[in-house]
Amino acid sequence: MPSQLEYKKRLASTRSLEKIFSAQEMIAASRISKARDLALQSIPYAQAIADAVAAVATQTNIPHPLTADRERLGKKPTNRVAILMITSDRGMAGAYSAQIIRVTEQLCKEIQDKGKTPVIYACGRRGKSYYQFRGRELAASWEGNSDAPEFERAVEIADRLVEDFMTIDQSKAVDELYIVSTEFINMVSQKPKIIRMLPMEIVDDDPDDDKKDVFPLYLFEPGENEVLDTILPRYVRSRINECLLEAAASETASRQTAMHTATDNAKDLIEDLVRKSNQARQASITQELTEIVASADALKDE
Repeated sequence: MPSQLEYKKRLASTRSLEKIFSAQEMIAASRISKARDLALQSIPYAQAIADAVAAVATQTNIPHPLTADRERLGKKPTNRVAILMITSDRGMAGAYSAQIIRVTEQLCKEIQDKGKTPVIYACGRRGKSYYQFRGRELAASWEGNSDAPEFERAVEIADRLVEDFMTIDQSKAVDELYIVSTEFINMVSQKPKIIRMLPMEIVDDDPDDDKKDVFPLYLFEPGENEVLDTILPRYVRSRINECLLEAAASETASRQTAMHTATDNAKDLIEDLVRKSNQARQASITQELTEIVASADALKDE
């Protein structure tokens, strides 16, 4: 059995960790409301601009780089598929980043099985570190403020991805773009999701469905290409911004849940260590008394 001194050292370190976990939980709890509201507020705009893009794209027959594949545009396919993975910058969030990395790896395997090459773009220090540690190249990476992203970061990421998607340089161009992020369902439930961003898939509704959306007729000024050139990059920016905000809310909720569980576990461990420390102290006292009595008996016999 360990000595009482060893138990005291373990108790001191465990109490210190319990304070850290409790502080992290309170910080996450103070931030989750704002993060959740920002994520929910971004959805209506992203949905509205997505509907606008769908309405415009369904009424144009001109192939556009963001709505048509490279073969339809008369370009040679590159067989390169871009994957933007959104993870956290910091740990202490449970399996939040690990789930994103696992889903990204599964998507990479599916892409490779099709004979294509995945190209990873990492947003978040945890995802970046995962691939750098394994010596795998990243096309680009961004880090900082994963739990409170700004729109400027979404613009920076979107512009880089659109640039690589539309470039004529075969060594940098990509044929498709996927986003691996986290869907914020509620405070206790978040799940990874995969979104195909580019080229956009415009799915026509069933003509026999009476509940389908009926888009109004549009006149394009100055022209269809100019309208698509303007609205589609805004669509990409809004969707990436929505994903970043949802990921931030999911990260904060995961951190609060993980820290609450860690705090409870630390308290249980402290209880157990206190009990064992008392047992060690009682055993030590009993041992000392036994030695005193044995010494007294020995002296008496002499």
